[in-house]
Amino acid sequence: MDTQTDTAKGGKIADIPNRRSAPMRVLTALGKSPVGLAGSVIVTVIVFLAFFGPLVSPREAHSRNLRARFKAPGFVDDVGTYTLGSDQLGRDILSRIIAGSRVSVLVGVVSVLISGAIGVIYGLISGFVGGIVDSVLMRIVDGLLAIPFIILVIAISGVVGAGLSTLILILGFTGWITYARVIRGEVLKVREMEYVIAAYALGQNRLKVMLLHILPNVISSAIVLAAVQVGVTILAESSLSFLGLGVKPPTVTWGLMLSDGRQYINSAWWMTAFPGIAITVTVLGVVFLGDWLRDFLDPNIRGRA
Repeated sequence: MDTQTDTAKGGKIADIPNRRSAPMRVLTALGKSPVGLAGSVIVTVIVFLAFFGPLVSPREAHSRNLRARFKAPGFVDDVGTYTLGSDQLGRDILSRIIAGSRVSVLVGVVSVLISGAIGVIYGLISGFVGGIVDSVLMRIVDGLLAIPFIILVIAISGVVGAGLSTLILILGFTGWITYARVIRGEVLKVREMEYVIAAYALGQNRLKVMLLHILPNVISSAIVLAAVQVGVTILAESSLSFLGLGVKPPTVTWGLMLSDGRQYINSAWWMTAFPGIAITVTVLGVVFLGDWLRDFLDPNIRGRA
């Protein structure tokens, strides 16, 4: 009994340094990956601008100055410098890009949390239960995949009305299908592992096996997928806002900025160029970070490290 207690205590003591060194291991692994490091820097900057944008923004995003309409990047007036130029109403492009980052982060993160939670639960149940339940649940997924995304968005927007909250819900409740299919495939593989069979042999019920042994071993796939889906969701929000199906003015979004500038693209290229660059860089940063997460959370790679 004392030996077991000492062993248990020793195990706990041995685990403490590992827990404390976990952040350092993450930072070390991130420093060894140029792609992951670049992605983390980009994502950190975008998140910082989303939360603290008003503190660093040179102007208020909706502030108009008709005397400074269509000014090229670097224009200086009595108020200050228009670093990225101005639009048709004399609004500062840089300030509007900073304000738009808040919407992109909000839509991307909240939508992914909603779709990820639904998809993980759905795929976990489908893959674990199997049989007729799995067949029915997957046929529902196949049916939803047959509906074009744009038509679904138009239909929902027409019923509940367009807006930021509506767009988040639409993207959240339509994006879970990818999670469901991926998690189901992972569960089908994991449920045949020896440790799952051993858990049954020890008398654990199906719910405990599903939550304590299968879910922790498939959640890393959901985390990696969620990181990538944030970028996909940001692209979807920008596309829908550009088409007039997403966020409505006066809320500032990068998609709306592209829509405003498309008719002036020959005379004021900066109105579309800089919002487009912001979208591209943000999505690339999220994808880079997602690729690094995939490698970092892969058990085979982690075992060789």
